[in-house]
Amino acid sequence: MPPHPIHLIGVPMDSGKKRRGCLMGPDAYRTAGLAEALRDLGHEVRDDGNVSPAPFTDGTAQHLHALNETVAWTQALSRVAQTACATALPIFMGGDHALALGTVHGVAAHAAAVDRPLFVLWLDAHTDYHTPQSTASGNLHGTPMGYLTGRAGFDAFPPVPHPIPHDRIAMLGLRSVDQHERAALEKTDVTYIDMRHIDEHGIAKPLSAFLDRVTAANGLLHVSLDVDFLDPSIAPAVGTTVPGGATIREGHLVMEMICDSGLLTSLDLVELNPFLDERGRTAQAMVDLTASAFGRRVFDRPTRAY
Repeated sequence: MPPHPIHLIGVPMDSGKKRRGCLMGPDAYRTAGLAEALRDLGHEVRDDGNVSPAPFTDGTAQHLHALNETVAWTQALSRVAQTACATALPIFMGGDHALALGTVHGVAAHAAAVDRPLFVLWLDAHTDYHTPQSTASGNLHGTPMGYLTGRAGFDAFPPVPHPIPHDRIAMLGLRSVDQHERAALEKTDVTYIDMRHIDEHGIAKPLSAFLDRVTAANGLLHVSLDVDFLDPSIAPAVGTTVPGGATIREGHLVMEMICDSGLLTSLDLVELNPFLDERGRTAQAMVDLTASAFGRRVFDRPTRAY
């Protein structure tokens, strides 16, 4: 990836689930040297500080955790994302995955404004395709994909004027999908690649096919990277650990392929809970993966003619 202006945007959002700690995520990324790693690769990096939610009052939703606060974050993040995409490549340092309710909402508005299709690569153990009615836990970090694709039931949230078409979404690394989500997703054109598929066929081929589709459509690419995409043995600092995740080698391969494609236009880093980390190793792993997405290599691999 050639040198690029990058804006780091902290999102100390902790309302998407009941387990606390993700609000410390942005400072963990700063401490782990995210800005320095990107500058060392030649990029112009600016830290825009932390976003705050729009004003809200505490509510008493029947079974949803922190509904009003999450709506307030969604409103604020949508505005910030749309503005940031116009001048730089934003990296949203979360914060739980409910932040994507707002970041992708804003990125989609930017894509519509520049008349280019938006594609979303969801790197996660979960599909996050619930609605407020279908989630049994009441945790709204399990609903962003439902909201952003225009599913019904999100009346409390801002309207979605630019829903993401299902055939522009790829979910990689799945291994914990609720029955309701699975039944709903099977009726769509979402590309969903679970860990069995990756074990049997590898991760490069389905990712390459998706990136080729983005290229053919002249699309923008938003990547949402959840810590639990990785196996908890290498990334323990997440409240939704699911064994059997991507290895560190698979993670770096994904990010290097994203870099090689030149398609990345915005990035979420989510669900880092430093309270659960071990000597900062999860934060460092996420910084290293991000660096791979922006050009870090062991060796350059020029194309050679033989």
